[in-house]
Amino acid sequence: MMMALIDNAVYVAGRRTEDPASLDETFEVMQSRGGMAWIGLYRPSPDEIRAIAEEFSLHPLAVEDALTGHQRSKLERYGDTLFVVLRPARYMDEIEEVEFGELHLFIGLDFVVTIRHAESPNLAKVRRRLEATPELLAMGPEAVLYAILDEVVDEYGPVIAGLENDIDEIEDQLFVGDEGVSRRIYDLSREVIDFQRASQPLVGMLEALLRGSEKYQVDLELQRYLRDVLDHALRIVERAGAFRSILENALTVQANLVGQRQNDEMRRMTELNLTQNEEIKKISSWAAILFAPTLVGTVYV
Repeated sequence: MMMALIDNAVYVAGRRTEDPASLDETFEVMQSRGGMAWIGLYRPSPDEIRAIAEEFSLHPLAVEDALTGHQRSKLERYGDTLFVVLRPARYMDEIEEVEFGELHLFIGLDFVVTIRHAESPNLAKVRRRLEATPELLAMGPEAVLYAILDEVVDEYGPVIAGLENDIDEIEDQLFVGDEGVSRRIYDLSREVIDFQRASQPLVGMLEALLRGSEKYQVDLELQRYLRDVLDHALRIVERAGAFRSILENALTVQANLVGQRQNDEMRRMTELNLTQNEEIKKISSWAAILFAPTLVGTVYV
C-alpha cells in the first residue's frame, strides 16, 4: 500500500497540519480532528482504491471507472463529489512524439484524492504552489481542482510548441521530394487528433464548473482563476484545430506534388519515346539507303 501513496496530508485553513503515514491514519485524523485531506496516489492497487471509496462513500460508477482506467476526459458529479478524468500530455523531444497520461480526481467537501497513472502532470509542483499560497488553499478542494487543471493546461503548452515545430519541418520536406513525408504527415495527424481528444473536453468541463459555481458556493476569486484557465484552454484547442487543418492541407499538397511529379515523369518518358522513335526512323532511313545499292549489286552479280 505504501508504494502507491506519494503524498498524503491534512490541511486546516490552508496550512498543512498532519502528515499521516498511511491511508488508515489519514481516515482517523479526518474523523477526530477534521480538516481537508489531500491524498496523492500513483498507480494504486484495486484494494487501495476500494478502501478510499468505502471511507469517502464514493459512487460505485466512479469507482468502476477509476478501477478500469483508459477513460476519456470528463467531469461527472455524484451528489457532493466530483469525479474528474484528465488526459495530461507531454512532448518527447528525443522521439518527436506526444505521450499521454491519465489522471483521476475525486473532489469532495473535505477531501481530494488524485490517482495518477503516468509521470505527467507534476502534482508535486501543484502541491508546493498551493502550500506556498495558503489563502488559495484555504478555499478548499475546489482550489486544488483549479490548480491541477491549470497545471495540465500549462503542460499542454510545450506539446503545442513541439507539434508546431514538427509541422514547420513537414512544410520544408514537402518541396524537396522527401519520400517519407506522407507517412510523417499521417503520423503527426494522428497525434494532433489524440491531443484534441485529450484537450478539447476541458473547455466544456471548465464551463460546467463555472455554471455551477453559484449553486455550489465557489469563491468569487476562484471563479476568476477558473475563467483564466478556460481562456488558456480555448487557445490551446484553437491551435490544435489549426494544426489539424494545416496537416490536412499538407496531405492534399503532397498528393498534388506526387501527381505532378508522376505527370512530369510520364511527360519525360513520352518525350524520350518520341526522341527514340525519331532516332529509329533515322536509322531505318539510313539502313534503307545503304541496303538498296547492296540489293541492286546482288541482283546483277
